[in-house]
Amino acid sequence: MAPHRVAAQALTRLVSRLFNLKPQEAPPVTAGLLMFFLLFTGYFMLRPVRETMGIAGGVENLQWLFTGTFIATLAALPLFGFLASMVARRHLLPWTYGFFVLNLLLFAAAFSSVPENAWVARTFYIWLSVFNLLAISLAWSALADVLEPAQARRLFGLVAGGASLGGLTGPLLGTLLVAPLGHSGLVLLSALLLAASAAAGLWLYRWRDHHPAPAAPTAEEWRAPLGGNPFAGATEVARSPYLLGIALFVVLLASVSTFLYFEQARMVALHFTDRTEQTQVFGLIDTVVQVLAILTQVFLTGRVAQRLGVGVLLVAVPLVVAAGFLWLAFAPVLAVFVVVMVVRRAGEYAFVRPGREMLYTVVPAEQKYKAKNFIDTVVYRGGDALSGWLKRGLDLLESLPALAMLIGAGIALGWAVTGGVLGRAQHRRETGRGQQEVPDKGEVESPAPR
Repeated sequence: MAPHRVAAQALTRLVSRLFNLKPQEAPPVTAGLLMFFLLFTGYFMLRPVRETMGIAGGVENLQWLFTGTFIATLAALPLFGFLASMVARRHLLPWTYGFFVLNLLLFAAAFSSVPENAWVARTFYIWLSVFNLLAISLAWSALADVLEPAQARRLFGLVAGGASLGGLTGPLLGTLLVAPLGHSGLVLLSALLLAASAAAGLWLYRWRDHHPAPAAPTAEEWRAPLGGNPFAGATEVARSPYLLGIALFVVLLASVSTFLYFEQARMVALHFTDRTEQTQVFGLIDTVVQVLAILTQVFLTGRVAQRLGVGVLLVAVPLVVAAGFLWLAFAPVLAVFVVVMVVRRAGEYAFVRPGREMLYTVVPAEQKYKAKNFIDTVVYRGGDALSGWLKRGLDLLESLPALAMLIGAGIALGWAVTGGVLGRAQHRRETGRGQQEVPDKGEVESPAPR
């Protein structure tokens, strides 16, 4: 055999062993990495802008922005449900992303013409908070639709590395470009990245068209709409104990995140007063988070899920966060908070999010898109809104500053217990499906475990 072929085979084996990847899986992993990288680069470039806009309206008013986000999410849900009922599954992602690109172009024009307008800032804050959940949820839905459950366990963490790489690139770009380009320039660049992400998503579907698998949808199924009614996501969740468990997990996750988010806004506003400095601080935190997350996702997440199961991904981070809340209760200073915030977010990106998305690989198509979207948007933002008002009420009790952190620790422990239960349920469903046909999209809940 020629030396160059021997070297190529040796390199292929090394890459496969290093990344826990089979050679034929390189194209979908590449497409998934690009889809998430471009999406997250654009979003995380705008995330510091959103935080700055939130502070512009007053930290004491953040709970109103959270409530407004929840109301906007409720309004968006039936619109997405209608689109999912009428449009081919494979067109859901590009059509939705195309609509968001148009929105971003409008915001770029608004920031250029009225940069100090408070209502434009509040509207952008709410819009981006709805956009990020819907766009990210839809990308994961497409990935769960294309990859089989066994592939998902090995590859979701690796593909999520594209998200973290984008989450690393985005804040760096935002920090470097906010001064020369301004907020309007960052929004325009984000629109271009989102359009490219949609193209990568289409590439992912085309790969599966040419590489059919027993448990994956056929090209004909992807060309057919999901059907049903615009509110089917909510009804699917209401009659499925498994989906209700995921919804509870998401509410607890959102509550923990909101408690820490409010602390972040309060501490940054206290220590930094200039808008550009605030954007740079938020960007720096995002950068550290993504560096830690990407290293874990690429080299550890898939192996942990494959050998120890999805449940470990869902339990480990909540337990660490519970300990972090207790630490904050006794040492409520900026340095301690930054450590806890970084560990929570990096752990969520590296373990919790891939593990949570693996839960959807064992449900029918309508639940992958409509029910998942309902949980990831309405349920998540509902948890945000409720916990936001709770945290604001606790902050008013200035004589008990540690009370919010102790309550946060209790919520994190409940989050861990829920994750453990879901991990066992996912394993039972996946094992059961290996012995039966894949449910069709009209089947809501299979009585046999999967």
